[in-house]
Amino acid sequence: MTSHTFPSLADALATGTVVLDGGMSNQLEAAGHDLGDELWSARLLAERPDAVTEAHLAYFLAGASVAITASYQATFEGFGKRGIGREEAARLLGLSVELARTAARRAADAGSERPLWVAASVGPYGAMLADGSEYRGRYGLSVAELERFHRPRIEVLAAAEPDVLALETVPDADEAAALLRAVRGLGVPAWLSYTVEGLRTRAGQPLEEAFGLAADADEVIAVGVNCCAPEDVPGAVEIAARVTGKPVVVYPNSGEAWDARARTWRGRTTFGAEQVKAWREAGARLIGGCCRVGPEAIAGIAGALAA
Repeated sequence: MTSHTFPSLADALATGTVVLDGGMSNQLEAAGHDLGDELWSARLLAERPDAVTEAHLAYFLAGASVAITASYQATFEGFGKRGIGREEAARLLGLSVELARTAARRAADAGSERPLWVAASVGPYGAMLADGSEYRGRYGLSVAELERFHRPRIEVLAAAEPDVLALETVPDADEAAALLRAVRGLGVPAWLSYTVEGLRTRAGQPLEEAFGLAADADEVIAVGVNCCAPEDVPGAVEIAARVTGKPVVVYPNSGEAWDARARTWRGRTTFGAEQVKAWREAGARLIGGCCRVGPEAIAGIAGALAA
C-alpha cells in the first residue's frame, strides 16, 4: 500500500470523519521504553525504530486511519545537543515518516482495507526546549526567528512525502504565523492545531484571532486543537468551524495535567468516546487523542463514530 492508493486526506474530510491515532509517548512507555530524556520519543527514532513502527501499528489495528509521526520533538537543535549532526538528524526526520508508512503497510497486510494516511508531526519551538514552554508560548522570539527555526525541518519532512504536515500543539498565534509561512510553497497540505486553555491559546490570544490566521491559507486543510483538556474541545470546535469554514481537527489529552517540573501526569481521566459524536456534530472531522490516550480509547472513538 502507498499513500497514493486512496483519496487524499483533504478529499476524505470533505465527505466524512477520519479517526486519528492516540499518544505516541504513552504507547511507547506502555511497551516498556524509557522516554525520560529531552528527546522524548524522538530518541527511539535512532535507538529503537522498530518500537516506533509497533506503536503506529497498534493504533492502526485499533481503528485509526492517520498515524502522526514520532517527529514532534525531533529538531536539528535538539539532536545537536546529543551530538547528532545535521545529516543524521535529517535522516532521522525522514525515517519518522518511513516508519509510519511501514506500519500502514503492515496494517494493510493484516487485512485493513480502509485508507491509511501519515501525518508528519511538527511540534512547537517549546518542545525542543523540553521545559514545558509549549504550554506557555511567548518565547521572546520574533515571527521571522521562529520561521527560521521551523523551516529547515519542515522542508526535510515534506521531502519524505507524508500525506499531511501536522503543525501541532502550537501555544501561540505568533508561532502559528511563523509555521504558516514556513509551509508555504512546499506542496504538502497541513493542519494547524493549537493547545488551548478555555477559549484562548496558551499564550492568551482569543481563538477567533488564532484560527483566523489560517482561514485563507490554501495549504491548511484543517484547523483545531490538541494536547488540551477534553472540556476545552467543544468551544474550540465551534469557533474554528465558524471562523475558517475548514474541517476541524481535535485530539485532546486524557484530561490529566502535565507537571513539567516533575515530568509526570496528575489528576484524573475525563476523556470518553461518548464525547466524540458531539464534537463531530459541531464540525470536527479529524478526531483522535493526544497524551495518555491509548489504542483502547482510539478503538472506542472509531466504534462511536461508526455507530
